[in-house]
Amino acid sequence: MAVDTAEKTRVVSESIALNPLDPKDLIHTFGLIGVWVILFAETGLLVGFFFPGDSLLFLAGVAASPVADAIFGSGTRLPLAALLIGGPLCAIAGAQLGHWLGHRYGRRMFDRPNSRLFKREYVEKAEHYFQKFGPAKAVVLARFIPIVRTFLNPVAGVLGMPARQFFIWNMVGAVLWVDGILLIGYLLADQIYNAIGDKIDRYILPVVAVIILISVLPIFFEFLRDRRARKRGEAVAMVAAASAAGAVEAAREAIEDDDHPQHGPQGR
Repeated sequence: MAVDTAEKTRVVSESIALNPLDPKDLIHTFGLIGVWVILFAETGLLVGFFFPGDSLLFLAGVAASPVADAIFGSGTRLPLAALLIGGPLCAIAGAQLGHWLGHRYGRRMFDRPNSRLFKREYVEKAEHYFQKFGPAKAVVLARFIPIVRTFLNPVAGVLGMPARQFFIWNMVGAVLWVDGILLIGYLLADQIYNAIGDKIDRYILPVVAVIILISVLPIFFEFLRDRRARKRGEAVAMVAAASAAGAVEAAREAIEDDDHPQHGPQGR
C-alpha cells in the first residue's frame, strides 16, 4: 500500500511539474496519445501554435528507437508504426478542422485584440504565404513553419480554398512533415545516444535549430526561385520597353521625313 501511495504521489508530482513546452516532458508524461493530441491541437486550434511540434516529432522518433528506454527512462518506448500512421492522421484532422472553422466563421475568427495567445501578425503572415505561393504550395510548405502551420488552415478556409483541394494538399503536407521528422529522429537515435547519452535535454535547442533550418529550406529555395523569376521578368520587360521605344522613335523619324522631304540640287 505504501508503495502504491508513493507511486501515485510521484505521478501527480510529475504531472504538476510538467512543462508543456518541453517535448521530452510531454513524451515522458503522456506518451503516444500525447503526441497525437498535440499534433491535432497545433494544427487545428488557434491556441495550439505554441506547442513544440517539430522538436516533439523529432524526439518521438527517438523515443520509438531501440535506445528509447536508455534516453527517456524504462517503459517509455513508443510504437513506430502507430506514430507513422496515427501522427499524420491527427495532423490532417486538425488542419481540416481549422479549414472548416475558417470557412464557417470567416474573418470573425480573427476579429479579436492582440493578446499573449493571439497576434494579428500571425494571420497576416499566413495570408502572405497563401498569396505568395498559391493555395497548394502554401498548405504543404506551411507545415514546416511554426505558427504559420496553425493559422494558414483557417486562413485557407476564409479565402475560399475548396475543401477537396485543401484535403489533398493537407494530406501531402502532413505525411511529409510528420513522418519525415519522425524518421529523422528514429534513424539518428543511435548516433545521438552514442554522442551524448541520456543528456539530450542539454542539446535539445541545437537539435531544434537544425530541424527548423531543415524545415525552412523549402521556403528558402522557393524564395530564390521566385526572386530569379521576378528578375527575369523585369529583364524581359526592360527589353520589351526598349524595343517599343525604339520602334516609336523610328516611326516618329519616318513621319518627320515624310513631312519634310529633302530635295536634291535644281537643274540649270
